[in-house]
Amino acid sequence: MYNIDMSMVHDIVSKITASRTVENVAFVGCGASKSELYPGKYFLTSAAKKLRSYHYTAAEFNNDTPDWLGENTVVITASLGGNTPETVQANSVAKAAGAAVIAVTHAAGSPLTKEADFSIVHGFEANYAAKLEKMGYVMALALELLQQTEGYDKYEQMLSGFDKIFELAENSAQSARKAAKEFAAKYADAPVVYVMSSGASAEVAYSTSICLMMEMQWINSGSFHSGEFFHGPFEIVDKDVPFILLMNDGKTRPVDARALTFLQRFDALTTVVDAKDYNLASAASSDVATYFNPLLHTAVFRVFAEELSFIRQHPLSKRRYMWKIEY
Repeated sequence: MYNIDMSMVHDIVSKITASRTVENVAFVGCGASKSELYPGKYFLTSAAKKLRSYHYTAAEFNNDTPDWLGENTVVITASLGGNTPETVQANSVAKAAGAAVIAVTHAAGSPLTKEADFSIVHGFEANYAAKLEKMGYVMALALELLQQTEGYDKYEQMLSGFDKIFELAENSAQSARKAAKEFAAKYADAPVVYVMSSGASAEVAYSTSICLMMEMQWINSGSFHSGEFFHGPFEIVDKDVPFILLMNDGKTRPVDARALTFLQRFDALTTVVDAKDYNLASAASSDVATYFNPLLHTAVFRVFAEELSFIRQHPLSKRRYMWKIEY
């Protein structure tokens, strides 16, 4: 039950690899889109033996453009509305250097698609699974680039995971409403919320903090990798200090578990969204499950954010500056 068109992804990558030798893959975006690019980058960093991968916020990519950018590079950009100025500019920068550009957006014909060699238009509104399509397409592109450049011995396991993860994520999100309401009641008046995770979900924690908390709820927030927790952040742990832990089912689970043990030891106000509780293992085999955590975390925590917005009477669409003034 794919939510994404794997044959289209295969064809796009085939056309690129037929015309050039791919040595580098750069994932470039801003905000939530930047974080949704990260699982693809994480996959390549972990699985590729030769193919090099990089992850940029678009403004930095444009102003400190890497010297290796050129015809041996594929640049994957993402923007939901397709009009994020820095990301649109990144396409121009990449094209000028001779790179192949793939744009991933929800808006067909948007500025992001104008200078891209290939464009993928994804869903969003239909349900929680649809909100994962941007991330899913980026991960699928990363998988195909690896398979077609150097081969990947777990390719079939990844395809099987893609076939099952969207239905699992949708069902998990739908089943999370009760836990989300409990979370909202406890965190409604929190002056600050800290968010952490590890592995492929590290930047889901980041976007949860900067987008769902700071941008969409105007709640002070900070995020950090669970592996960094004991190297500074744990000093602010105390009774009832609010934390969110997106716990992975996979190779980095011990990293998250160590942090959770400490939070519980000092009675911090802790909400855990554990991929194991939502049965990630039913969608992805143990040797690749670690890469699918961010899809599950993203779907489930969207419900938590919605319930928080309801109880605070602060819609997720409400903004003070974004889209309202020049900046």
